[in-house]
Amino acid sequence: MYDIPQIFLLGLAIGFTGALAPGPTLVATINASLKGDWTAGLRITFGHMIAETAIFLLIVLGFATIALPYTSVIAVVGGAALVVFGTMTVSGSRTAVLRAAPEEQASGPVVAGLMTSVANPYFWIWWLTIGSVMVLQGLEGGIILAGAFMIGHWSADASWYLVVSTGFSKGKTIFPDSVYRKAILCCGAFLILFGVYYLLTPVLHG
Repeated sequence: MYDIPQIFLLGLAIGFTGALAPGPTLVATINASLKGDWTAGLRITFGHMIAETAIFLLIVLGFATIALPYTSVIAVVGGAALVVFGTMTVSGSRTAVLRAAPEEQASGPVVAGLMTSVANPYFWIWWLTIGSVMVLQGLEGGIILAGAFMIGHWSADASWYLVVSTGFSKGKTIFPDSVYRKAILCCGAFLILFGVYYLLTPVLHG
């Protein structure tokens, strides 16, 4: 069983693997910050948090009562998903770049953060597998433990998107594409290793 600092750091680490990966929410952050708004990253994160808070509450209030007896099985499913996502992340790291999208962003950062989250299939797959596993395991130690995971997860999102929006709002390159690709590669490797750990959960705790 995790304690609060452990599950916070775990949420932080897993959060970075998702936040750093190229996707619509990252693009929305870059587009908003190009207008000179260095706080866009925080507001994008807030919109993202609205969507995730709703899912978190659904898990806590409904799904948890049914799923808690089967957390070992869910952990194996989540572990498999982690390995798949990790492999995809490693593969995508070869061509990952930090670039704005050519189209104009009409909505504000908060709405953009919300809409790019719920419209992203990866977001829902992640929450149906990895996210639900981590929240359910946190709930085994109480709501505070599950909340600590979410705070760690959101801290990763907020810190990365703030770095992105601050850099792009000032017209600066955060770091070269080669460094960004290495960071994505490390995130993918972490997901694979953590996924293997979850796949071995029945053996280690059986």
